[in-house]
Amino acid sequence: MASEAGSATAAVSAPSTAKQLPDLMTEFMVDMKCENCVKNVRQKMEPVEGVKSVDISLDSQVVRVLGSATLAELEEALKKTGRKARLIGQGDPSQLALTAAVAEFKGPVIHGVVRFAQVSMEEVRVEAQFDGLSPSTSHAWAVNEFGDLTRGADSTGRCYPGEAPSTTDGPAGDLGVLETDGKGHASYAAPSSRLKVWDLIGRAVAVYDGADRGSSKGLAAAVIARSAGVGQNYKSLCSCDGTIIWEATPSDYVQQKQMP
Repeated sequence: MASEAGSATAAVSAPSTAKQLPDLMTEFMVDMKCENCVKNVRQKMEPVEGVKSVDISLDSQVVRVLGSATLAELEEALKKTGRKARLIGQGDPSQLALTAAVAEFKGPVIHGVVRFAQVSMEEVRVEAQFDGLSPSTSHAWAVNEFGDLTRGADSTGRCYPGEAPSTTDGPAGDLGVLETDGKGHASYAAPSSRLKVWDLIGRAVAVYDGADRGSSKGLAAAVIARSAGVGQNYKSLCSCDGTIIWEATPSDYVQQKQMP
């Protein structure tokens, strides 16, 4: 299940400011009871910068948003409606069978979600939110070759080189540096033309304690798994315990074991 709507923080790594994000279809399931609820959601979502269209189905309680706005911005707009909501899908159902993937860091110290969405055959949107990192610090992070977490980040191998390794740009899996704020929170949003969602499944995202991957210690890692694309996740109940999806809390998830 997807993360709860939350506040966006301005701390981002350098790559996220270099290019405008490509358009992406994002789906939320929202607790709506009537047409007034629909109107309220539309009024909050449509003014968000980068949003091109908002399609709302009251019957299925689904809100589809197309545009370049970040997930954090969309979640913040939904939060202002006062309605319970959950992200249920991202991607482009008309073009690609596998359009989205996710890596979840479940603590006990570092918590975060990294999302990869294939917006075209040439480009992926990468978005992430982290908490529990060292405050006001630069943290290198990357997609590594293996999803082996037996020794945490240390057993995930080297940085994923990509299908056609570049001698000038470095490995495709190098995601740059996360810059944390004074509370240890970091946000990231950037496009990548060197990653493909279908090549990332089963690999891992690793976060390091310093800005230089080569000389830094791995802090935590999470396996990249397939995530629901647009139109693929309209269930309103969690299959594991029957909980309504927007009533689930972080405590409903099993925490990832931290390796010494």
